[in-house]
Amino acid sequence: MNDERLFSLGNTWFKASVAITVGVAIVAAAIGFVWLPSVQTDAGFKGIWNAICSAAGVPQKWLEGGTPVAPTVRLSAVEVTPQLLAKSSDNSIGRGATLALRCTMCHGERGMSDANSPNLAGQYAVVIYKQLLDYQHGARTNAVMSPMAKNLSDQDMRDLAAYYSSLPKPAAQHRVSTSNAPAIVAHGAPMRNIAPCAACHGGIDNKAGSPWLDGLPASYTKAQLQAFATGARSNDINEQMRNIARNMTPEEIDAAASYYAGTSAH
Repeated sequence: MNDERLFSLGNTWFKASVAITVGVAIVAAAIGFVWLPSVQTDAGFKGIWNAICSAAGVPQKWLEGGTPVAPTVRLSAVEVTPQLLAKSSDNSIGRGATLALRCTMCHGERGMSDANSPNLAGQYAVVIYKQLLDYQHGARTNAVMSPMAKNLSDQDMRDLAAYYSSLPKPAAQHRVSTSNAPAIVAHGAPMRNIAPCAACHGGIDNKAGSPWLDGLPASYTKAQLQAFATGARSNDINEQMRNIARNMTPEEIDAAASYYAGTSAH
């Protein structure tokens, strides 16, 4: 039996294994903290030291000479809270009804569209208000809606939101459950970081600022999911919908859009 200690510098195999481990660690650190970050073109990665700091997760403002990176798209600046527009007066609803006369061509006389535009009847007031503000400020763009929202006052937008939210929602086509909803709606896809659609959009629960989707035209819902997925629409807070939509398959987008339109076979 060899009496030489296993963990000893006199052991050739021990020295070789330590050398290999240290070498692998050095190469991995060089690749992960120097080479990969340095080939990025973002401002935060300029220079080896900045690249190392960025790869290590150091806040950008700590970097010497670092400057904040401006977003490439205009983002929503609306602060959404559960209390926003929680109560509306009858006068506000009445003013909104008058203003809504100019919206009937696309959104219907009572907020129910026949033109594949979104149904607004019964929609949450804060959702309508936020979208109008986003159209006005350029965070969301549309050839029709952007000019329409441009000249609205803040009170006009509040009144329109109050009016449409006061209208009755379209009759429910279904109830969200594991038996009649597509898997993406009822369960999401946790392995792809996709929460159940119903967790935010009604049926099971509602998140402040998330629209009620039941009854929306399938073509409209599908177009919005595709726009989020490609980044063509970017007014979602914290990029939540973009992160979800880009991980959805085309089949899942079709299934969700059909389900909320009430045309799904589920």
